[in-house]
Amino acid sequence: MADKTKAPQKYEYVPHPHIQKRKSHPAAPKPLAAAPSIGLNAKIGLFITKSVGTMWAAYLFFALTLVSLPSALASGNTIIIVSWVAQTFLQLVLLPIIIVGQNIQAASSDERARLTYEDAAAVLEEAIKIQAHLTSQDAQLEHLIGKIEAVEARLDKASN
Repeated sequence: MADKTKAPQKYEYVPHPHIQKRKSHPAAPKPLAAAPSIGLNAKIGLFITKSVGTMWAAYLFFALTLVSLPSALASGNTIIIVSWVAQTFLQLVLLPIIIVGQNIQAASSDERARLTYEDAAAVLEEAIKIQAHLTSQDAQLEHLIGKIEAVEARLDKASN
């Protein structure tokens, strides 16, 4: 005799709301410099940071520090020489070099973020394909279940 228990309900796929939102913004976010909404002060600051954050600026600042080096050495005063190294040389020369290093790290970080974004987009597309595959399998299973139920019904009739 056929089992008369209620079959589980069919799973209904409900896409995450972010999927629809993502369709309206499919591209990866643009860098800050390309954003049209930054103000004048931000643009000036970005320009100065980009200008100072070059090795050419480091070379220029190094040459600038050499102007006061002879005076510092001629004084013979250790405190003045140490002060020149700490306040003039290190501050002027290391600042652009540090910015260059940060720019390199930021570019590397941006590349990793871009790759992560592309990976996430690929995973999303694969998940959508998996959902379509599961929907197709659900339809096939429903078809087979219908056939089994028809066979069970015929067997029930034949046994009665």
